[in-house]
Amino acid sequence: MAEKVRIAVVGLGKMGLSHFAMVNAHPLADTVACDGSGFLVDALSRNIATPIHRDYHDLMDKETLDAVVIATPSRLHAPMVKLALDKGCHVFCEKPFCLDWADSEALTARAAAAGKVAQVGYHYRYVGAFREMKRLLEAGAIGKVTHVLAEAYGPVVLRPKRATWRTTKSEGGGCLYDYAAHPLNLLNWFFGTPDRVSGSVLDSVFSEGTDDAVFSTLQWNEGPTAQLSVNWSDESHRKMSTRISLIGTNGRIQADRQECQTYLRAPVEALPDYGAGWTVKYTTELTEDAWFYLRGEEYSAQLDDFITAVAEGRGAATQNSFASATQTDRTMAMILDNAETGQPVGEARARKVEAPKRRRFFGRGKGAA
Repeated sequence: MAEKVRIAVVGLGKMGLSHFAMVNAHPLADTVACDGSGFLVDALSRNIATPIHRDYHDLMDKETLDAVVIATPSRLHAPMVKLALDKGCHVFCEKPFCLDWADSEALTARAAAAGKVAQVGYHYRYVGAFREMKRLLEAGAIGKVTHVLAEAYGPVVLRPKRATWRTTKSEGGGCLYDYAAHPLNLLNWFFGTPDRVSGSVLDSVFSEGTDDAVFSTLQWNEGPTAQLSVNWSDESHRKMSTRISLIGTNGRIQADRQECQTYLRAPVEALPDYGAGWTVKYTTELTEDAWFYLRGEEYSAQLDDFITAVAEGRGAATQNSFASATQTDRTMAMILDNAETGQPVGEARARKVEAPKRRRFFGRGKGAA
């Protein structure tokens, strides 16, 4: 049996508390925690036996750790990840990885050189419906993918209010880095980093100084064109809803948290469980039972992968590596640059377009002489 992992959860906000609960329940984890809020630390310390520190540097100096889970405001990710790696720790970092993708690249190289398990919390890659979409794409289910629609909507900012770190651009990156990051990370998983970004618009609905809605066009030279549509000021959705729709020469696939819907014009030999027409598979039938359930099995699955990889000495993340998260950080930087300058970012390969044939019309239609 693998040895227990001494692991610290840093940042006990909404996501941090969830991570703390899951890590604390993991059979291979021996947990400590850290948060800067004195009130929260005092309240937790009176009710649980887990050691809780108030200062990150103090934690790193005093505790002997194997791994760190970082769930702090986004602007703190880069320096905290660097310190954890310098202390010889494996690192799980919440998304977005870094607000500057140059930091993301440097930390990716640093983790790889040290042979550390380095993972970022893009949990949608653990959702059964999106994993099935990835499998279908790799099997060539819908032929050449020609068009993609990537969407995310939810009720985060619904009125003008006091800014928080999440809605302050320099702290959390706004809707682009906090919300659009999820569908973009799925697109990176399916197609890689786009070659060209254009037509990007970052709109404010209620917020001052940051974006509440993101629209953009992404192109891949050896792949499709994608339209990105994201809005976190949309109360028509009870909670965050992420959806990817793919259209190809042999049909279409559309997936969200609940299900993967596939339409095939013709069956594909590599997919005997899919016939012509519609096939619907639900996340519940595509997902193994979680060892511990909180918020969704995908959250448990990603942490289980991380902790197990560390305990077994694998030296690499099973999914959502620093390198893959860097692709997403770079894609968001392209969108931001395009929105600020109005100029396309990146280079699209020139495609030969044949001139349409001139059509001849006969007879006397409306307006004919």
